[in-house]
Amino acid sequence: VQLQASGGGLAQAGGCLVLSCAPSGRTSNGYTFGWFRQAPGKEREFVAAIRWSDGTTRYADSVKGRFTISRDYAKSAVSLQMNSLRPEDTAVYYCAADRKVILSSMTMLSSYDHWGQGTLVTVSS
Repeated sequence: VQLQASGGGLAQAGGCLVLSCAPSGRTSNGYTFGWFRQAPGKEREFVAAIRWSDGTTRYADSVKGRFTISRDYAKSAVSLQMNSLRPEDTAVYYCAADRKVILSSMTMLSSYDHWGQGTLVTVSS
């Protein structure tokens, strides 16, 4: 499945951005979606995930209370609302999806076989 990610861009610290991810030409039913990010010189890390079927979510501690992942039924897409942005949120954000993600592994990069192109988020201080 091809994932189409959109959103991102430049924001000031304390500002907000929204990312969106949708499977191209397919329904989102049955998928678990994850957002990961990779800052320059760092490994890719988990940000948030949601199971489409029941809305179960997971968040990295670094974004809890600031980021919200949700289902957009109208677009059959997943949104990542990012509030109270910090310079350390600057990274390339990647959307991922898979049908076989179990609950205990929603935060694991290796659980996802399908990846979208990255979208750059830059937060200035």
